[in-house]
Amino acid sequence: MRRVLCSLVFAALTPIAAAAQQPAAPAGAPQGPPPGQQPQTPLPPNGWRLDAGHSAVSFRVRHLGISWVNGEFKQWSMDLIYDPANPAAASVAAHIQTASANTSNDRRDNDIRSGSYLAVDSFPEMTFVSRSVQVVDPTHLRITGDLTLRGVTKPVILDTEITGSLNGARSKRVAFTATTTINRHDFGVNMTRLMEGAQVVGDEIRITIDVEAVQPAG
Repeated sequence: MRRVLCSLVFAALTPIAAAAQQPAAPAGAPQGPPPGQQPQTPLPPNGWRLDAGHSAVSFRVRHLGISWVNGEFKQWSMDLIYDPANPAAASVAAHIQTASANTSNDRRDNDIRSGSYLAVDSFPEMTFVSRSVQVVDPTHLRITGDLTLRGVTKPVILDTEITGSLNGARSKRVAFTATTTINRHDFGVNMTRLMEGAQVVGDEIRITIDVEAVQPAG
């Protein structure tokens, strides 16, 4: 009888002892699934999620009036509402981190981020928020909205092409290319330098937004 009781006590205490040997989780450690496996925020009706790996915000500006400097913003996000059956009801809001400007030249990129141009320390984000969408034809839209850069908000028009869509078994995809041209002086970017009588940085900035967006198949 004593042997049976000892066996029962040992069996009961073994899991407790094993648990005591496990390292305690650090104070404030996140609970639940590991990073990368957290559930995403549910999309609103007709909402689409940006596929950042297949999307880009790029820009180009004249150098000395004879060539182009090309760059892109590496960090940005977008909220898109779009119903293919009713594109005029679409809306978009884009948030672009100005410090992520990249032209593949460190010296030039630091100059772009400085107070003479984007002033990223004071204005870390530029935004575009749509106000209306005009359907030009089945594959082209004109999106009117407000662009805010360096604290200045001006109306701009994005000439937009619906470049394609795909309805897969697990998800739907849609792609757009939108372009616009702005004058940097309208947003307080007034630095003008001359080299051999030519303007180093042009006044007009051409912006292209390539978007691929995903929606779960329903």
